[in-house]
Amino acid sequence: MIIGEVVKEVLEKRGKSVTWLALQLPCERSNVYNIFKRDNIGIDLLWKLSEILEYNFFQALADDFQSQFVGKDK
Repeated sequence: MIIGEVVKEVLEKRGKSVTWLALQLPCERSNVYNIFKRDNIGIDLLWKLSEILEYNFFQALADDFQSQFVGKDK
């Protein structure tokens, strides 16, 4: 899972723009585009994105992690 891509998808599903998210964070639009490219995001930023976009990115990561172990011996 590339978490930045998930952030981008959620932003689009919410009908919000990159400019809107940049204002919420607050940061430059270029920083938001950089977030979309990340395969990992710090906990503080992920928490803030979860609050702003009203989406539990932590659960999405946990679900992805769990799916990697389905059918594997413990």
